[in-house]
This record gives sequence, structure tokens and C-alpha cells, in this order.
Amino acid sequence: MPTPSEHTRLSLEARLGERARATWPQLEQLHIRHRGAFAYVEAELANGERVKLMRLRYTGAVGRWGFALYHASGDRYEDSLLPSGSATGTPADALDCACSLYLTAPNI
Repeated sequence: MPTPSEHTRLSLEARLGERARATWPQLEQLHIRHRGAFAYVEAELANGERVKLMRLRYTGAVGRWGFALYHASGDRYEDSLLPSGSATGTPADALDCACSLYLTAPNI
């Protein structure tokens, strides 16, 4: 499994931060930690609460990452499909998918 370079990790953090600021104003900031080929993404809300969102898996291509949603019920990450139907995609697509599931209030 390929491991991203420091430059790739920093680029990922910058791109996710830009997307969060542009699209998800309810996020105070993102916290991203790296371990091997994986990047674990948590959102910090305005009230200080931190929400685990997803795990990205580096595929060797900067623009395509594997996607896994965090499942609080089992305290684990599970490989998932993006709305496009693909298991890999851009970090921005993955962030939008996770945030739309975890941060958007349901219409009742």
C-alpha cells in the first residue's frame, strides 16, 4: 500500500480546509491525522464538539482516495461508496459526502 509524501499530506490538508471553509460554514476547523496510507478526518463544530467523519486511503494518485465513513455505533470506519457509486474519489467529494450525512439536519 503506497504511503503519501509529506507534500501530499500537506496538500490534502490544505484542499480539505479550503473545501470546508467554502462549503461547510458550520465547521470551525478540520483535524486530520495521518497514519501510514490513511488520513483520519474529524470536524470541530462552533461549540467545540469534535465529530469523526471519515478515513481516506491514499491510492498513489493525489486526486483519488479511498473513502470510509465513520460509524459511531461500532466506533469504526467502514469502506463506503461515494454518491457517484465509486469507492474512490476526490477528497472534496468525500468531505461533502460525510458532512452531508453527519452535519445536515434531516427534514422532518
